[in-house]
Amino acid sequence: MSNQIVSPLCIVQADEAGKPLAEFVSGRIKHFAALILEHRGILFRGFRVRDATDYQAFIEALGVKPMDYTYRSTPRTHVQGAVFTATEYPARIEIPLHCENAYQRTWPMWLSFCCIKPASAGGQTPVADMRKVTAAIPPAILDRFARRRVKYIRHYHPHVDLPWGTVFRTTDREELATFCRENDIHHEWLDSDILRTEHVCQGVADHPETGETVFFNQAHLFHVSSLGEQVAEDLIGVYGRDRLPRDARFGDGGNIGAEDLAAVRSAFASAAVDLQWQQGDVVVLDNMQVAHGRRAYVGERRLLAALLEPYTLH
Repeated sequence: MSNQIVSPLCIVQADEAGKPLAEFVSGRIKHFAALILEHRGILFRGFRVRDATDYQAFIEALGVKPMDYTYRSTPRTHVQGAVFTATEYPARIEIPLHCENAYQRTWPMWLSFCCIKPASAGGQTPVADMRKVTAAIPPAILDRFARRRVKYIRHYHPHVDLPWGTVFRTTDREELATFCRENDIHHEWLDSDILRTEHVCQGVADHPETGETVFFNQAHLFHVSSLGEQVAEDLIGVYGRDRLPRDARFGDGGNIGAEDLAAVRSAFASAAVDLQWQQGDVVVLDNMQVAHGRRAYVGERRLLAALLEPYTLH
């Protein structure tokens, strides 16, 4: 095994080609947990990880708690055990940098990806050190997010975006209502088919182990402006500003200014470093210390994902 530091990740390279990754990490969780905390993430390269079964074996060998994708915001498919596909957006779409589930009050402390097949071209996963991102956001803007938090607003229209049954993992309206009550999500049926949900979550958060405060929300993804000016105008024209499939405001209901969102997106972009995938690569990220995204790509690309070590903000 050899270690190499490439900000913001530590690369652990196999000394023995084809060694099963599950066998390599078994019984060494404390060692790797320390590396993840110190270097914000690990890229395991050169080990034998051929398919979802090998990847699931690695997750089990880590001995950490998996987390389900309930109340999801992107399309993905459950493969087996703790393993899901990565977000299944069309190849031409770039996914902005973000921290996983930062729009919820419970999120994974660790996020893992496994490359079964890299793209023919493109398809890199940009990662960004959240210390650098947070430092690049003007203090006044960061303070607004800290004080006012973020309200996420979603309208589940038929045949638009994800259906509510997929998001909440149930088609039973009583079960949905129970989930919303337990998670402090306001919900209402605007008519027989359209569900509206609103919930307020953190704008920043303190890492439970390092104590550092980082920008931690997804306002820049949920806000309609994330789709680009023309698409945003088209959606507003079809649904109206108050029934968009998804949108974000400050937690007090006030609009988030375009300049604030531009500053946030610029901060993420300034810290981005592209991870170029190789077949069999496995990454484990500290989800509060590192953001991730996806570049557009050509050809087939198959990445698997797992959410690990759930943490709830109290």
